Formats: sequence, C-alpha cells, structure tokens
Amino acid sequence: MTEISLDAKGQIRLDILTQWALEAEVAGHPVPEHVDLQVIAHTKIVAIEGAGAALVQLWEPTISWMLKQAGFGVIDPFRHLPEELLKPVSHATLPAAVVPVELAPSAVVPDSGPGGKAPNAAPATKTPKWETAAREQVRDAIKRYMKPLEALRARDANEGDTRLVVTDILCEGLDYDKFRDLTTEYMVRQDFADYGVRIDKQLVAFIEVKRISQKLNERHLRQVQMYAVNEGIEWMVLTNGSVWQAYHLTGGLPVIVNMAFEIDLLGPASLEEKSELMFLLHREALKRRRIDESWKHRAATEPKALLELILSEVMLEQIRKEVKRRTGITTTQEALSEVIRTEIVDPKLMAKIYKN
Repeated sequence: MTEISLDAKGQIRLDILTQWALEAEVAGHPVPEHVDLQVIAHTKIVAIEGAGAALVQLWEPTISWMLKQAGFGVIDPFRHLPEELLKPVSHATLPAAVVPVELAPSAVVPDSGPGGKAPNAAPATKTPKWETAAREQVRDAIKRYMKPLEALRARDANEGDTRLVVTDILCEGLDYDKFRDLTTEYMVRQDFADYGVRIDKQLVAFIEVKRISQKLNERHLRQVQMYAVNEGIEWMVLTNGSVWQAYHLTGGLPVIVNMAFEIDLLGPASLEEKSELMFLLHREALKRRRIDESWKHRAATEPKALLELILSEVMLEQIRKEVKRRTGITTTQEALSEVIRTEIVDPKLMAKIYKN
C-alpha cells in the first residue's frame, strides 16, 4: 500500500490511534492494522475497504470518540476512554456481516441485507444527554443571534446595547439563569466587572463586555485579569458580542494567563466550529470543566513551550544523534541550538519570548 502523506493534525490523529492500538493489543484485543489506522487518520472517517473493514467496524464507537476528542484538542484521549469503549462492540449487537472471520464462530456465515448489501454498521457512541442538549442549544443560539449581531455591528451599537445581546446569548444559548448565575456590575475593589458568573453559588468566572465594534486587546485583558486575581478566579471571558475570548489564569508570582480559545460568531468559521468552541462556555460544560483540557493543550503547544522543548538538552541530544545517523557528521548541542535559534525560528518569535 502507498504511504499516506498526513498533515500535522493527521499525524496527531495517527499517533493517538497507534498508541491506543498498542494498549488495546496488550489488553488482549484484536486491533486494526496500522495501514487501516493511517487511512482513518487521513480521512477522519471510521470506515475502510478491504480485509480489515470488519475489525474497524467493531471499534467504530471507540475510534470515533477518540477522533472527536482529538479534534477538541484533548491530549492522549485513549487514556480517558469510557469503560464501555475499552473493548470492541459485542458481537451480539452486530449483524453477522461485520464480525471478523478470525473472531466469528466457524459455523457463522455472513448474511447480506436487502439487495445483497451488508446491514448497517454498529451503533454510534452514546453521548451524554446533557451534552447533546447543550450542543443543540448552543448551535441554535448561534444561528438565531447572527442577524441581531450583524445589526448591532451595522449601526455601531454602544456597549450597553451590545451587553443586552450578550446577556441573551448567555441565558438562551449558554443556559445561564440571569438571576441565579449572573451578577452584573460585580464589584471588585471599588471597580466593577460586567458579569460575575456563579455555578452552584460558587464564583467561577468574570465576563467583560465591549461594544461590538471594539477590537479586544491586551488592555481589556489586563482589566478583567485584575478582577480575577483579586477574587482568586481562574476563568476570564472577553467579548464584544461577536468575538469571544476565553482565558485561564494560574495564580503565582507572576500569574500565568493562557488563551483557551477565540471564536468570531460573525467570522468565516463553520457553524460546527463555532458551536464546538462556544459549547465550552455552556453552563453545564463549564460546570464539568470541559474547557480545562482545551487550555492545557493550548498552553502545552504554544510557540514558547514548544521552542523550549526543542532546545532542551534531551531533544538536542536526540537531534544530534539523528544528524550523526543520517549524515555521519558529528556536531554539538550548542551548534544545533545556535542554528535553530538564528536560522530556523522566526526572529520575531525569539524577540517576543526573550522580551517576556
């Protein structure tokens, strides 16, 4: 089979599937061939043609769940598999046509559906009811508020009018109760945050709203960051109604702030992409801390973190050995570090990192 060329995200998917397959095999389960996992990583479709199709079908719920989590940015999702996804679908729940020959009893003869076609695939992974309802609520709200947001932007609405629509999105789209969960003009040391967000009476986030034509900037972030530091809150949201930015604050000296995500509801992203990110701010998702994995992934893969990893002694030593293996040339960690810093990495990135 011809080697499949994968982009960066495809390679991440393949790495996840490969590591999962190794662990599942150690646990005594038959797993799809590596070439089949390559196809799935490339197409993001849990279906293949050929001899391995039946085995892939048995693992369809598990693989689909991992691909979904990978798209969300979860690191090593195979380590967090629900118990029911740790093994292939029970043969009893599948039509005989999808039971692999090596797993099926010898007396079983695969049957065909109407017209000689194979019966339908195994049932899809069960999503928690609360999550399904929350995602639908978010998706419907984004579609419903597109025109009001466009109208606000067209007339350059002020901050007060923008806040009215933001409140509607929070309540109707993200399921916050305006009396139970949202405290407007939350006072923090003689200043006021636009919203304090409570879940089960616990303050969990601050939301700062700007007029819809206002481009969100670092000054706005510092403003809401001050509120979070003073109150010991880890989540901050900046929005102008259209653009939503979620930040995580880690306390300490100095405090560390990471952007979890940014989405423009009036931007070019698909409705699915917008819904996927806004779902993280839904009351039920925030309560269950679904957003945490997103910011952890963002923090772990930001340019500074990756550059520090590449320039670490361990990685430089591995690169040095690989250069020696491939070319026969002996070099040093110091020489490699210098080349990476001065000739490979964007000078603007280096300047930004060392400035900070």
